[in-house]
Amino acid sequence: MSAHALLRILLAEDETIIRLDLRDLLERAGFEVCAEARDGEEAVELARETVPDLAILDVKMPRLDGIEAARRILEERPIPIVMLTAYSQEELVSRAVEAGVFGYLVKPFREADLLPAIQAASARHEELTALREEAESLSEALATRKLVERAKGLLMERESLTEREAFGRLRRASQVSGRPMRVVAEALIATFQDA
Repeated sequence: MSAHALLRILLAEDETIIRLDLRDLLERAGFEVCAEARDGEEAVELARETVPDLAILDVKMPRLDGIEAARRILEERPIPIVMLTAYSQEELVSRAVEAGVFGYLVKPFREADLLPAIQAASARHEELTALREEAESLSEALATRKLVERAKGLLMERESLTEREAFGRLRRASQVSGRPMRVVAEALIATFQDA
């Protein structure tokens, strides 16, 4: 039994062959597929009924597209969401980020793409949860997240850290200084710009 075997995943994809293929890949990787939806509305209902740990949603689905479905699922219960898309359009990505989606899989995907997408979505979801604890609203948390992403990028580049290490360092600095993560990120960005 692998470490992420306990992760229960909701899968929403209207093309049966792709859905079955994905289910197979996920189960082989040690995940449990707790529900499968054929459209966005069904995905929202199943997310409510089955309470998954993570959702993988296709962008283009009947009745409700994946981004709108993600938005509704996240309103009820924040979970990491991976978007499945046939294209990596900028507009689409920004709409997804505004809805709170943090992971992407571009079709045709390979098995090797699956785990990193799930891990990225989970890590970013953890970050947003931490930011929401100190923010007044989701929009403030998302604005803070943009600053934190920039600060994290600078730390990764300048100090050869992984994404998780960089976030950990920002979080510690925030805890030690008693200042919000946003303030710490802004200070760090300013410091690196002046350097």
